[in-house]
Amino acid sequence: MSVRELVVLGTASQVPTRRRNHNGYFLRWDGDGLLFDPGEGTQRQMIHFGVTATSISDVLITHFHGDHCLGLASLVQRISLDEVPHAVRVHYPASGQVYFDRLRKASIFRDVARLEPLPISAPGTLLETSAWRLEARALDHGPECYGYRLAEPDSWNVDPALCEARGLRGPVLRELKANGCATAPDGSVVQLADVGRVKRGQRFAFVMDTRVCPSCVELARDVDMLVIESTYLHEHVDEAVKNGHLTARQAAEIAREAGVRKLVLTHLSQRYRDTEPFLAEAAAIHPDCVVVEDGDVVPLPPPLRGGEP
Repeated sequence: MSVRELVVLGTASQVPTRRRNHNGYFLRWDGDGLLFDPGEGTQRQMIHFGVTATSISDVLITHFHGDHCLGLASLVQRISLDEVPHAVRVHYPASGQVYFDRLRKASIFRDVARLEPLPISAPGTLLETSAWRLEARALDHGPECYGYRLAEPDSWNVDPALCEARGLRGPVLRELKANGCATAPDGSVVQLADVGRVKRGQRFAFVMDTRVCPSCVELARDVDMLVIESTYLHEHVDEAVKNGHLTARQAAEIAREAGVRKLVLTHLSQRYRDTEPFLAEAAAIHPDCVVVEDGDVVPLPPPLRGGEP
């Protein structure tokens, strides 16, 4: 069964609180599992919220500040302890190689983990599978920091009745689906658009620890879900800019400009105990938003039908 949802493992910035663990976000995407920014305590949060080591296909680290990576050390050891049978890809800024190496071998353990390190040296497409394409773009935080975008290819849904009316079946129908056009039995050329409509692929973006910059919008353009930091309320915007972060209002403005469907706010400063002001600030700008708590599960919005923006 196809499942596409975000499992929120931690939502705190800089330091954990009684209510919020360090960062950790697990994206279930059909048979793949992408774990973003495993902060301290991620292994324990995984146990609490039903994420297994064997379900992880990729680990994605935006940058090497501790609240976004310190959980990698224990995660690697859990992958080894559980003898995860597949290779786990790990994406991270190449400039942080020394920190990756330290976390990879942080203590003594029986190391049978199969990791595939994939350091990022430049923005662009990182990986393409049959199911999705992973891209990264540089953000504006201070240390090298990347945001991520996951995009499913568009596909076509053909109308069986229209295909039958044109005599399209068997090898001819397979040719049409593969090439976008085919010659019907009556000699006419049929385009896919004549007998079907586009099924828009779903898209997801992850933007963490950054000031407002063009990459925020580029990553978030037309995504179904944007997970984005909102460390501060806008009354503290000067502090946000100084420290390389966003306010809830800025995150919502990015989402509005980019045409985001579902806005997910996280990475809240420990100074704030109440999340309602964050929601109010963002909801005034973007209609579909949520401020997440540890343990929340947020489904991706249903796929758009052909012809929808």
